[in-house]
Amino acid sequence: MVWRHILIVAPVEAGQLQRDLVFQASLLVVITCLLCTLAKADDQATTSEQSNVDDVRFFESKIRPLLASHCYECHSEETQEGELRLDTLVAMLKGGKAGPAIIVGKPKSSLILTAVSYQDSDLRMPPDGKLSDRQIADLTRWVDMGTPHPDAGTVIIKPLSSTVDYESGRKHWAFQPLVEPIVPQLEQSTKTTNPIDAFILEELLRNGIAPLDRVDKRSLLRRATFDLIGLPPTPEEIKAFLADESETAFEHVVDRLLDSPHYGERWGRHWLDVARYADSNGSDENAAFGNAWRYRDYVVQAFNADLPYNQFLMEQLAGDLLDSGPDTALKNQRLIATGYLMLGPKVLAEVDEQKMEMDIVDEQLDTIGQGLMGMTLGCARCHTHKFDPIEHADYYALAGIFKSTRTMESFKKVARWNEVSVAEDDDLVRKAKHAQLVTEKTQQLQTLITSAKGNLPPATGETVPQEIEKQFPETTQSELKELRDQLKALNDSAPEMPMAMAVANGTITDAAIHIRGSHLTLGETIPRRFLRVLAGEDKSHLPGDSSGRLEFAQWLTNRNHPLTARVMVNRIWRWHFGKGLVSTVDNFGLQGEVPTHPKLLDWLALWFMENDWSIKKMHRLMMLSETYQRSSQFDARLSEIDVDNRYYWRFDVRRLEAEAMRDALLAVSGTLDRTMGGRLLETPNRQLVFNHTSQDTSSYSIQRRSIYVPVIRNHLYDVFQLFDYPDASMLSGSRNTSTIAPQALFLMNSDFMFDVSTAMAERLQAMELTREECIARLFEEAYGRLPTATETHQAIEFLMQFQATDDRNDSKHAWQALCQAIVSASEFVYLR
Repeated sequence: MVWRHILIVAPVEAGQLQRDLVFQASLLVVITCLLCTLAKADDQATTSEQSNVDDVRFFESKIRPLLASHCYECHSEETQEGELRLDTLVAMLKGGKAGPAIIVGKPKSSLILTAVSYQDSDLRMPPDGKLSDRQIADLTRWVDMGTPHPDAGTVIIKPLSSTVDYESGRKHWAFQPLVEPIVPQLEQSTKTTNPIDAFILEELLRNGIAPLDRVDKRSLLRRATFDLIGLPPTPEEIKAFLADESETAFEHVVDRLLDSPHYGERWGRHWLDVARYADSNGSDENAAFGNAWRYRDYVVQAFNADLPYNQFLMEQLAGDLLDSGPDTALKNQRLIATGYLMLGPKVLAEVDEQKMEMDIVDEQLDTIGQGLMGMTLGCARCHTHKFDPIEHADYYALAGIFKSTRTMESFKKVARWNEVSVAEDDDLVRKAKHAQLVTEKTQQLQTLITSAKGNLPPATGETVPQEIEKQFPETTQSELKELRDQLKALNDSAPEMPMAMAVANGTITDAAIHIRGSHLTLGETIPRRFLRVLAGEDKSHLPGDSSGRLEFAQWLTNRNHPLTARVMVNRIWRWHFGKGLVSTVDNFGLQGEVPTHPKLLDWLALWFMENDWSIKKMHRLMMLSETYQRSSQFDARLSEIDVDNRYYWRFDVRRLEAEAMRDALLAVSGTLDRTMGGRLLETPNRQLVFNHTSQDTSSYSIQRRSIYVPVIRNHLYDVFQLFDYPDASMLSGSRNTSTIAPQALFLMNSDFMFDVSTAMAERLQAMELTREECIARLFEEAYGRLPTATETHQAIEFLMQFQATDDRNDSKHAWQALCQAIVSASEFVYLR
């Protein structure tokens, strides 16, 4: 019909006819192509429609019966274990507590496939037995096909990125930019020169509370001395402070204590809690972290040198990436600083290497999140954070940074953590000299062998070297043996080059979302970037040839970051006052407590940054305030208004930490070894300190300060365990204070207390003082004050009665008992 219509034309001239025929032929081609296209589209539509029908038929014949038989009993309309339903497509796409059950077109990212394939030991479904290989293959094919389902046309799949409302999340107080508040202007009668007091007094007056007066000088000195160096003041220091009647007397005390080398030991110990420091791995293989002490000493030195806090963090996160120029000592110091990322426990015998790698990354992120930003980042490993505006993808954007970091030398069993050389010039010179001696001795040996061979008659047949040497004269053989013994001794005495636990750049990679936190079920790969709630939508490109740790450290210590300075000044406040302005010092998120004095917190954070991130300057500011110098006396009326002392009308009484208590006991007994730094762990590096056969190689019989006592995970020093030392497997910015019977029993009956009190008694008796003078000295060393007349009388009565009833009738034992009673009292172990 088409041809007939095209070819019926009117008579025309020949040229015109030729042109018309060409035109009609061209038109014919176009129409033919159009009809073919339409026909093909019709065929494709028919085929597609048939394909959809076949795909749905596949679901109905293979998948729905499988789900009905094995899944609906626990995951359907009647019952939804784990809040998961599998009887509708929308329910499968939405998923339950563990996340979406299926990711369309991605079997390897679908939890349902992970569960039924029994890859994950924690997620195996159905629980009563694994599906057949055929059934698993059918499920895999169905997900790969795009999950055809009768309901497919009615389901809208929302992108995962829509799960967090960042705009709303940024309204949380901790994520708000720092804005300097105005220091309150108080009436002249209550005017103060320290801005801290102005903020505190403003809240006190608003709540109708009049703060207590200043504490007495003796108590203030004891409080400050323990606060800054973790030791009691000596009678000589007390005398000097009491004699200084100037207005700057306490200021001089603070400066003296900040200049003490023991300051770094005290405040370094606080930081080691945040860094989860330990001298052993813990976990399955409790191997010795034989070089962890270098990080501990770095921290002590950093506090003593008042290393700016922003630089302190930069070195710990990316010290290996900082340009140290030709300064070898500085380069090594910064390498050692990255031990911060290394110190966490590791399952060294983990069979699954990928799981081990991600577990280590997770531990690092959790430590950095809570320790430096007050954010529980680890909660987003398995799913988008339940409370804070941290998306599942945000976690893996950061995880890529640390997955690109070399923490482990090898993941082979038993895995080895990474260590690097921190040899100084002197070490390298010693190594070179030793190598030269080995070369010379080897050459000497070889020369003797060659010379001896030359003096032998021509060999007949084949002989081995040992047989040749048997032909040497006895004097030559003796000389060879002596040379070989010397060479062995040289090799055995090779100088050991100093090594440090440290990270380096690894294979640069981005991390894929781990659905339900499992590496067996991977989702979308997320480019490395920073937290969206803080960094906004800025997706700054991180270098392709580096992990991004340096850029992360720079972002973290940028003055515009709302959390870093807030978190640290809150920690300093907590360590001085017993509680933080934000009581949840490791959690500034939506589940954390709000600050009691938000304006003061922000003012301190800004002041901290403006004063070069100096921790020592922050000590001075806080300790020279009236708030710090208040009495700790109890007031029943004020307690009714503010029972928790949230407004700081008094100074909170608090117990000494385990380390300060032990150090104080050694100090007053005169047995404290004040040597600083070095390695005290006796177990060689990487060897087990406490193995599965109960072999224990740890030792605590040292008189050094407690910061140097080895911290053995899973086998902590018993004195530490008794007095609330934190779990060294995780960071802890605050310590609990328990009161339990074993603590009293330790003070009354332990060998440690007997030894300490015996040393105290011997030292007092050796001073050639009168009995009354010895008692006064004992009280002043232990409590920082002199005894009352009643206390002196009671002490004398105690000594006389004890000696009279003691079979040994020995004054030494009476004095030992008195000393033990004095240092076991609450006044010794509490700061007021």
